Amino acid sequence: MVLTKEYRICMPLSCEEYQIGQLYMIARHSYEQSTNGEGVEIITNEPCEDETYGKGQYTEKRIHLSRQKNRGISIPLQKQCSFVPKLNILIRTKYEDNNGNSENSLNLTADQLKHRLVDNIDIAFDELSNGKHYKKEEDPKFFTSKKTKRGCLIEGWRDADKPIMCSYKLVDVSFEVWGLQTKVEEFIHRSIRDILLLGHRQAFAWIDDWYDMSLDDVRAYEHETHQETNKKLNINNKTVNDSCNTIAIFEHQPNVTNGIVKILD
Repeated sequence: MVLTKEYRICMPLSCEEYQIGQLYMIARHSYEQSTNGEGVEIITNEPCEDETYGKGQYTEKRIHLSRQKNRGISIPLQKQCSFVPKLNILIRTKYEDNNGNSENSLNLTADQLKHRLVDNIDIAFDELSNGKHYKKEEDPKFFTSKKTKRGCLIEGWRDADKPIMCSYKLVDVSFEVWGLQTKVEEFIHRSIRDILLLGHRQAFAWIDDWYDMSLDDVRAYEHETHQETNKKLNINNKTVNDSCNTIAIFEHQPNVTNGIVKILD
């Protein structure tokens, strides 16, 4: 059984602006959240072309996890484990210049629509589950952009503000282990939702930092920041055993994106 949710995240941006803002946010967020031995390592980040989706960016990332911080639901990720659960996460994304009112943006089949759960994420009025990540200066209810004059966001902003765009993310999670499947799948979806909410709040709150960037500018920033992030992780000094708690993510990023998360065994 696969737990499927479609997250719809509206932003007070155009799709063109969102492309720049998203790239900037991911690079900066990864750098800020990475510490010695724990965080997101960038393996590959290069242009690519797909027969179906066209030109895009191929990215391979590895998320290094700390054994000491794995609490709650424990998922064995070590190479030495004789039992490796079958965990699959598939993320499909499409961006549109609307307020989330496309009922089948990702062209799902009738059966997929039947099992899909829609979750509208409001970057202004949904609360972060972990209060330690909250910063008033990154709260869209209180933030106003000096360069664009957008914000503060008020109730009903998704129906009134212009420009407006929506990121449609269809997330399939399956964890085929009897007795743990439901708990783990729900836990992963909660974690993904938290990441999407925090990241998109930051993308808007940091708009004055990236608004004047071109695509070439943000790619250069991305490259520089990825190098600094990998240095923070001390990747070159890690032993083979240290790399056991690792998740690999492969992404293709045109207007329609697909992400696959795999456990490295």
